[in-house]
Amino acid sequence: MKKILIVDDEPNNLQVLRQILRSHFQLYFTTDGQKALEAASRYLPDLILLDIMMPEMDGYEVCSRLKQQKETREIPVIFITAMCEYEDEARGFDVGAVDYIQKPISGPVVLRRIQTHLSLVRARSLEDSQRETIYMMGMAGHFNDNDTGQHIWRMAAYSGFLARAIGWDEDMAERIELAAPMHDTGKIGIPDSILKAARPLEPDEWEIMKTHAQIGHLILSRGHSPLFALAAEIALTHHEKWDGSGYPSGLSGEQIPESGRIVALADVFDALTTKRPYKQAWSLDSAITEIQRGSGTHFDPRLVEAFMANLDALIALKNKWEEQDSLTFEKEMLQR
Repeated sequence: MKKILIVDDEPNNLQVLRQILRSHFQLYFTTDGQKALEAASRYLPDLILLDIMMPEMDGYEVCSRLKQQKETREIPVIFITAMCEYEDEARGFDVGAVDYIQKPISGPVVLRRIQTHLSLVRARSLEDSQRETIYMMGMAGHFNDNDTGQHIWRMAAYSGFLARAIGWDEDMAERIELAAPMHDTGKIGIPDSILKAARPLEPDEWEIMKTHAQIGHLILSRGHSPLFALAAEIALTHHEKWDGSGYPSGLSGEQIPESGRIVALADVFDALTTKRPYKQAWSLDSAITEIQRGSGTHFDPRLVEAFMANLDALIALKNKWEEQDSLTFEKEMLQR
């Protein structure tokens, strides 16, 4: 049962809220600000209903202090108040409240508002868990690889940028930016002797290496969310080529999902401009020339056109990411 902390210096108000909420939640009550802070830290409620006009420490100060403490800063606070001026509401949101409920209290309104904000907390928790999973899957695909951890975050940023450049809406561009780091998840199934080889692979080794696309698709398609469906699609198709000479299925042109085409270009651009144990980083000019040369053979010509039209912004993005170390990359991606 979810826990609600109710803070009000008027016993009658506490009693009204108790009658409304007692069948739905585990309730805790306090009558002043200092006790509210202590109860929040002790019980870690899922939500706090907080009166504003209280002696000694008002609700604004209580909320502000809650948001300054690590263990309580994420608890949603709803102000319950007779105050109704816009300035009062603005001040409440400024100190971290998520909502206002006006007195006199309506039982259905209180219940609906609480349920709405608890649902938002659950959604944020699921999103945080999903981002952590993305990070782990991305790193798993490169754990025994010679690629640096920075690669998956840089190419994800390039993928999101290119998606926006060709007209993807913001939600979908964000989704490909989250899905792209998992593109090589299937490498977890490739033997170290092949994955870590600092030499050209033998033909039979290369055939084994190519199976990482199907392995990644098999792993990621077990997820049923739109994000993991996109990640599975990318894993399977980011080595296909516009002219049909890629793998694993030899798809060509628009047979290749646009997500796979975007990540293919982003992946190659980052790989060319990154130093690896088996090669030096290419100069930007050489890498750009190679991308142009691949238009219509390796890459979707429309994507190459968008790449060239936004080259300065892409280079600025590359420089931004390279100014940070890999730990900062990981932290930023997890917190976005």
